[in-house]
Amino acid sequence: MKKIGGYLQDLPEYCYDFFTGIENNTSSLTRVNYAMDLSIFFDYFAKNIFKKPAIDITLADLDSIEARHIEGFLSYLSFYEMGDKVYKNNERGKARKLASVRSFFKYLFNHDMIEKNVASKVPTPKLHNKEIIRLEGNEVDKILDAVIEPKTFSERQKKYNENTKIRDNAIVTLFLGTGIRVSELVGLNVEDFDFDQNAFKVTRKGGNQTILYYPNEVKYAVEEWIAHRSTLPLDKDEHALFISLQNRRICVRTVENLVKKFAKESTPLKKISPHKLRSTFGTNLYRETKDIYIVADVLGHKDVNTTKRHYAAISEDMRKNVASKVKLSTEE
Repeated sequence: MKKIGGYLQDLPEYCYDFFTGIENNTSSLTRVNYAMDLSIFFDYFAKNIFKKPAIDITLADLDSIEARHIEGFLSYLSFYEMGDKVYKNNERGKARKLASVRSFFKYLFNHDMIEKNVASKVPTPKLHNKEIIRLEGNEVDKILDAVIEPKTFSERQKKYNENTKIRDNAIVTLFLGTGIRVSELVGLNVEDFDFDQNAFKVTRKGGNQTILYYPNEVKYAVEEWIAHRSTLPLDKDEHALFISLQNRRICVRTVENLVKKFAKESTPLKKISPHKLRSTFGTNLYRETKDIYIVADVLGHKDVNTTKRHYAAISEDMRKNVASKVKLSTEE
């Protein structure tokens, strides 16, 4: 809420209505992303179309926007500056920002605040399928070994790693053993775990909660971290499972950086992120179960077609293997 408020203070008052209206059917993370995207949208139109501060853009101004203006905004997103930073967006980044703008215009139109929904006329950028990168074979062992005993770190890095390796091992093991999203991981609390049942409660994308189960490797790693966590000088009201060196809930960026750090040592030719560890789990689960619906359910995909796109390459491998098992002759 604090992050959203920071973006809204520079936007017109009717933006508050939008975020109030979507609060009950969106997650806080979704609303943060919407706030970021709309701040970029208003900054562009303030500087390039209306020539006035973003906060002064009226509903009548929005009604004057044409589809070509939004297409110009998408083109602008390829390479732009905000503040003192330069940003770039590929087609997926553009598609997400267009989705945010569409939701905003749809809300205003449905509530009779604007007369037309021009954003609905702008087509989504064509998305190209990306190669699915994941850890294969002994690469899983290598990244876990890198967490416990890194070989290429400097002495300073090794000293730092000694302070975090129990936590980092639990984080990497949890990704590989359950396939949860990085946003789900940082939101975990200690009380979400039931070690008798090897189960934990996770808040999914969209705000729904579900129970997931994990193997003993995850149980041992998380239990070891919780035992270490209990020795830290934490605030008594701190429930976060994973804690930063500042003794606060760990953030997404920190988790992304630590995964990248250990992957660089273990698999230098692959760019491994928390999402790639999630893909590794999904791949292994699909290979074991051969059931795309189970994989979709465990990963929290609302649409099984999303899962199919991610694991199409594995299906191709299976088709090739099956073909070699078909015999045209009964002769020995």
